[in-house]
Amino acid sequence: MKIAILTSGILPLPATQGGAVETLTDFVLAYNERHQLHDITVYSIADAATSHHPALQSRANHYHYIDTTSLVARLRKTIYRLTHRQEYYHYAMQYFLHQALKHLRRQHFDLVVIENRPGFALQLAQATQARLVYHLHNDFLNRHVAHAQELYRLADKILTVSDYIARRVRTITPNDAKCVTVHNGIDLDAFSPSHASGPSRRQLGLADDDFVVVFSGRITPEKGILPLIRAMKQASNAEPRLRLLVMGSSFYANAHDAANPFIALLKEEASELQERIVFTGYVPHAQMPGHLRLANCAVVPSVWEEPFGLTCLEAMAMGLPVITTRRGGIGEIASPANAIIIDAPDEPALTTSLSQAMLHLSAHPDKCRIMGQAALQRARQFSQEHFAQAFFAALPQPRS
Repeated sequence: MKIAILTSGILPLPATQGGAVETLTDFVLAYNERHQLHDITVYSIADAATSHHPALQSRANHYHYIDTTSLVARLRKTIYRLTHRQEYYHYAMQYFLHQALKHLRRQHFDLVVIENRPGFALQLAQATQARLVYHLHNDFLNRHVAHAQELYRLADKILTVSDYIARRVRTITPNDAKCVTVHNGIDLDAFSPSHASGPSRRQLGLADDDFVVVFSGRITPEKGILPLIRAMKQASNAEPRLRLLVMGSSFYANAHDAANPFIALLKEEASELQERIVFTGYVPHAQMPGHLRLANCAVVPSVWEEPFGLTCLEAMAMGLPVITTRRGGIGEIASPANAIIIDAPDEPALTTSLSQAMLHLSAHPDKCRIMGQAALQRARQFSQEHFAQAFFAALPQPRS
């Protein structure tokens, strides 16, 4: 088939600037190049780092780049913003779509896969006869979103990263027959305890006999970092070897965080822990396995409904037992065999449960080891190869 993949217009492909959605799309494209399944055209923002990328030599995948950053493009975006007031998304994304449509409407595609922006379908449906497929990485299509019924009607197929996201789509119509869950995958060669290399514990101020708990992710309220720090304060009184390694955007070095009240609260809470908590700041994705291998367990204390829980899976792939919450799609990855899953009705209860879980694992190294082995085995079911294979299998078949 001839397929178009329409990105969200935020980060480029290949994923030279990172991004979970972009990395997953790279997996799909790499699989297509290996197996020569379809003729695929990717619509992406332009980025200087992609200009000589080896992926552009593909025989099966083609890249159409849209300038969004030059002086001319910025001027055009400003004009677009002033002349298009009632758009579905932020004007920068809508401008990207507007430019993509200029090329797309002159092509003949069998399918257009829309990455995580179902609202794009409102204009795409008027520009192409191709069937539309949504690939939803977030809770962006449910009965509360604008034009929910129309967006559902326009989709030929809806691929969701978890059963949780599929359930959210089904709030539009309980009799849904369009949703197919395609769980995300990760690079198991990179996220492997046998392959990872990186800093030593000593380089990060950690001792060999410390029990190291790792958190990785954005430093935002919904990720549960505040109750985790408070749980550390509770637990460290009972276990002096307990240490917390936080991988994420550093609030100490980032001047833009100065006026953020949540960051100020974190600073106040963390100051009492002194050497017991280590903030690495931002760690590039390629370096994360080398940091994760230093830990004894991982904590994913989300207080929002995680669409999938990629950081949970990455920790499991490194052979780490996980302490997490029953939120969104996390329960589709973690189980009692490889994780302590917390059901907490409020933050005080979550803080206490996190503290108890960390103390429990630190006091039971054999259980930690057994859970880590189970986590490793479970993670092997989420390879990038399996993800890409399932992605293509879920696409609608050509019309006869």
